[in-house]
Amino acid sequence: MNWDSIKAFLTNAGLDLLRGLVALVVGLFLVHWVMKLFERYEQKIRIEPTLRGFIKNLIRILLYVVVIMTAVNTMGLPMTSLVTLLGSVGVAISLAMQGVLGNLIGGFILLLFKPIRVGEYVKIGDNEGTVKALGAFYTELTTFDNRHVNLPNGSLTNTPIVNFTREGTRRLDLTFSVGYESDLDRVYEILNGVVAEEKALLPEPAPSVNLLRCADSSLDFSVRVWVKTEDYWPVNFRLVERGTRALDQAGINIPYPQMDIHMK
Repeated sequence: MNWDSIKAFLTNAGLDLLRGLVALVVGLFLVHWVMKLFERYEQKIRIEPTLRGFIKNLIRILLYVVVIMTAVNTMGLPMTSLVTLLGSVGVAISLAMQGVLGNLIGGFILLLFKPIRVGEYVKIGDNEGTVKALGAFYTELTTFDNRHVNLPNGSLTNTPIVNFTREGTRRLDLTFSVGYESDLDRVYEILNGVVAEEKALLPEPAPSVNLLRCADSSLDFSVRVWVKTEDYWPVNFRLVERGTRALDQAGINIPYPQMDIHMK
């Protein structure tokens, strides 16, 4: 190989490299322009903000892949070899990152079927709290005592999810225990009066006060009322306090667990 052939090779390779770099720069500029255009009109797309962000990131990644492959092809490298290389690398990465890919797929399923949304109060396994963010890989919860919990999306798709917010209303179940010597009619009167004084209750379904069970040491009365989701805990605390005070003021015995032992 003489100098002229080497010079010709370097000249052609340099031109191919230059064309590839130009294609790369132009492609990156077009990707930036397309994403700016998407951000300008994304508010008009009627989908959930979290899903919209997921789609935007996916589009950006796909555009980058197209730009890189186009630049490589412009440099004169054979696409068959590149695709084969990318396939081999993809298989190796997928085997090494099965958990990450599982979380990504789980995040897509959550965004598609929407069993939970940002701002809703949910229970997922042993974790309970308000959904703060639905990411591509993790879901963020804030518990009632302000702890921050990150849950992998892959496990969420196989875990029962209890959503306390979705329906907008909840039934509040309370239990008041009284002694066996108590006047049942008087207990009904007191508990119904406490319920009637609470203004935050929903009229339908109607509140109910019933004798729930005859326990070992007490008669247990069930108070069931319907409230808006945001009123659940305030109403719970008010009814427990008012019911306890009203029974105590009426002289109704609130028993402790006890056992009678007979000695022979």
